[in-house]
Formats: sequence, structure tokens, C-alpha cells
Amino acid sequence: MRTRRLLPLFPVLALTGSFPAAAAYPPAKTKPATVAANAPAAPADVAAPPADAQVTASGLASKVLKAGTGTDHPVPTDRVKVHYSGWTTDGKLFDSSVSRGRPAVFPLNRVIAGWTEGVALMVVGEKRRLWIPAKLAYEGHPDKPQGMLVFDVELLAIQN
Repeated sequence: MRTRRLLPLFPVLALTGSFPAAAAYPPAKTKPATVAANAPAAPADVAAPPADAQVTASGLASKVLKAGTGTDHPVPTDRVKVHYSGWTTDGKLFDSSVSRGRPAVFPLNRVIAGWTEGVALMVVGEKRRLWIPAKLAYEGHPDKPQGMLVFDVELLAIQN
């Protein structure tokens, strides 16, 4: 059996015993800001769901902003294509595919529970506002937005 000689992981380190000066590396690419200047404004009812919002047993509140044209609802194992914007209840926009200018596609069972439940209520073409309680959002994840979160979600497609 023949053995191959493996190259060291850091060839410069293997040859010189030290890393090259920082100037030898290309500059790090900076990550673009999550929210662009064309970010959507917070809705007037961002602080709390209005009286006419539908509320599920879990506490998720939602309101249809635009009726959809589809008839099928996504299930948790589906991938969905959506446009969305998310705010904290004080009106701070923390994420938006709208301001990035391109929809997001993801498996519905790989997002916060409030999204999985809320988007499952929708049909293609529908736009809905979701008031997601903390327990269905990022509670217990201090690096994420806390408290109730509000999302405007437009379901563009269901991909099985």
C-alpha cells in the first residue's frame, strides 16, 4: 500500500516557523449591514396586536394584510420562499429581506416556532402580520432580539 505525503495545513508556518505579516493577507471582507437605508417603517400597531387579530392557542397573533391566491398551506417539512421584515415592539427593525432586495428561502421547520406556526396559516400570495410571543421566538437566546417580535411576511412560494 502506498502512502501519500500530506502537505501541512499552514504551509508558510511549516516553512518559516511563523505566520507571515498581516499585510501579506488580503483585507477581510466586511459584511454588509443587515438593514439597508430603504428599510420598511415599523407598522403603527407594532407594540401590540390589534383587537381584530386572530390569536392561536399558543399565543401567536396574526392579521391578514393581503389575501393570497393559493389554496395550499405549507407544512413544516416544506421549504418556503418569503419576503419579510421583523421589528421589536419598540419599532426597531432588526431584519428584512425586503431591504436586502431578495426573498429568503428556507425549510419551515428550521425557523423559530412562531414562524413555523404563522406561515403554516398562509397560502401563496398572502401577506400577514405576525405578533410572535417571546416563548415562540428567541427566548433563552440572549444574542437574538428579545420579547415579542412582529413580522410582516409575504408567502411567495411553497417548495416541497
